[in-house]
Amino acid sequence: MNHEPDPAEGFEPDHAVETVARWFDESDHILITAGAGLTAAAGYDYGDEKRFKELFPALHALGLRSRYMVGVPLPAPLLWGYWAVHIHDIRLSTAPNPLYRKLHAAAETKNHSVMTSNVDALFARNGFEPDKVFTPQGDYGLYQCSTPCTRETWDTGPLVDRLLAAYDPETGAITDPDALPTCPNCGGGVQINVRIGREFVDDPYIAAGQSLNRWLAQLPADARLLVLEFGAGFNTPGVIRIPGEHIVRRIPGSRLARVNPVHADVPAALGDRAIRVRAEADRMIEALGQPG
Repeated sequence: MNHEPDPAEGFEPDHAVETVARWFDESDHILITAGAGLTAAAGYDYGDEKRFKELFPALHALGLRSRYMVGVPLPAPLLWGYWAVHIHDIRLSTAPNPLYRKLHAAAETKNHSVMTSNVDALFARNGFEPDKVFTPQGDYGLYQCSTPCTRETWDTGPLVDRLLAAYDPETGAITDPDALPTCPNCGGGVQINVRIGREFVDDPYIAAGQSLNRWLAQLPADARLLVLEFGAGFNTPGVIRIPGEHIVRRIPGSRLARVNPVHADVPAALGDRAIRVRAEADRMIEALGQPG
């Protein structure tokens, strides 16, 4: 098999981290883009079997081993038991996250925006201005009609409280059928407001997407922009990886830093304006803003 030359070939992680830290210092504008790897580095690893067993013993007993596996059809009482515990754990905590706080402290020194496929609101919950954070894949903090019969969405906080009050940890199920959610408008089924199909209601995210486009359009022609990508793999490459590459191609003075312990390769066509960093996000974030 032929090996395509990589513009970052030969960079050891330490060298790459130092280079990106310098690029960060040299940039006037930062676009932070992030996938599931950043959430995992912050302590919320969807593939963590130990944590899954602690939170969902009944589902573990059924043979499921991680949150990634909960795409299999489940009876409504089990499905909503899972969603209640999962969303409470991932989305509704008000405790500060140290990694995101460090990233925010670094970002605050620059003109910045954020685009993320993560639906946990960890950016907005840790100091980033919500109108600077574009989340095109949705938000665990909202739910919608499954049809949908309306473009309206509703806050999951009260729903999760109601579900947890009727949740049996031993069986993993919601014990009170009246606690199971229905659409307030049509009485039909509901789902969490995340992009899983054509029925996804994206209205809550349109304004942030337009704001990001305006931010990019208003950058000066000689903008020193760094697209700093954390933990974006190939589950949804059209959401984070490919748009980031397009932005760097379009803006002559821009650079791409792809931070990913596994999928860090960058397009050869970007030459020395792109670098791979085969490291976890926390290692890179620790280096930002530090004296060179």
